[in-house]
Amino acid sequence: MVPARTAALAALLSLLGTAGCRHMRFPQVSSDYREYAYVTNGGAGTVTVLDLVNFRPDHTLRVGDNPTGVAVNPVRNEAYVVNTRSGTVSVIDAGTNAVVSTIPVHKTPYSIAVDSKGERAYVANSGANTVSVLDLPGRRELTTVGTGEQPGMARISSDGRSLVISNRGSGSISLYSIGQAPAPHFRATFDGCPQATDVAILPDSSKAFVACSGSDEVLAIALAAEPGSWPAKQDPSTLQDHLLARLHVGKTPVHLAVKPDGGELFVSNFGSNSISEISTFTNEVGSTYPIGSQPAEGVVSADNASLWVSNFGAESVSLYSIEEGRMSNAVHTGPQPDAMALSPGRPVLLVADSKSGDVAVIRTRDTNGPELLTMLPAGAQPNAIAIKAFHVH
Repeated sequence: MVPARTAALAALLSLLGTAGCRHMRFPQVSSDYREYAYVTNGGAGTVTVLDLVNFRPDHTLRVGDNPTGVAVNPVRNEAYVVNTRSGTVSVIDAGTNAVVSTIPVHKTPYSIAVDSKGERAYVANSGANTVSVLDLPGRRELTTVGTGEQPGMARISSDGRSLVISNRGSGSISLYSIGQAPAPHFRATFDGCPQATDVAILPDSSKAFVACSGSDEVLAIALAAEPGSWPAKQDPSTLQDHLLARLHVGKTPVHLAVKPDGGELFVSNFGSNSISEISTFTNEVGSTYPIGSQPAEGVVSADNASLWVSNFGAESVSLYSIEEGRMSNAVHTGPQPDAMALSPGRPVLLVADSKSGDVAVIRTRDTNGPELLTMLPAGAQPNAIAIKAFHVH
């Protein structure tokens, strides 16, 4: 057993001794409330299901080879796992935590986005230069549409009108109109974004931001307004997608985190150990701050006050106070922390430790500040987390 894994297990055993009293400090939930985290283990071909009501492992599910992306359905009690080497999507029933269907897609799928109605999903097939459109109730592929080279991230605007795809191989962004028709309608392409990776869309669906990991830039793109809407009536030019700005941030921007109110965007600059703060109103970079070693991912709290950043090279998560404009705390995790998720119903942050194969559970609200609550075992190379909360009937 490798030393890092031994240390992680030792920490788990130590923390389990106090988990009982700490658990009592959490708000009580009703007996019919369920909350599960789905953690994709890229090196194991499995998904670890964590029970976030009782903070314990629930199931380990065999899926396809090299699972990467994962998303939950906002309407149905289901989760969807992209199996990159298998070219499939696994459907998990959250009520039973069992794999109930496998949907074939195309070569090297990487990410998945689910629409707000819970009826359609869009899978970026990196090895096929396409996007698959899935009928989720029917559990089948409806059609595909071409993209640029090596599409990576798929994102849907909150109004359900726009699909944004980052094409890492061609350094471009593809935009589509989506709606009732099975096939997305191509609208525009924007080039000049080397190794385009993460995409963030504002809550009001007006703009998309794209991280160009092969440079030090983030692109700001105005998304076409709906015909007949107030913006379109005021300014007909808003009916067209257009580039707003090329924003210089730190080296190797890899992840974008938007505040829930949409006012600011935070960029994790993996190559310069910093985060950059962007005003989404003016499309300007406000400041760049040192944060930790190789920041990989960020997530903003629901109250817009705090930014959590996983430091891949430092075995820690940094807490940045947005209101004060400074790093206010750091919490130790396992080796190579990467993907994160904030619980919608519990005051905890989950952090996947990609090297040690576990998940750090961090209490986000406490009189003594944030603290590591426990470490839960996952599988080899955990790389993504999605959380589903619901009430049973």
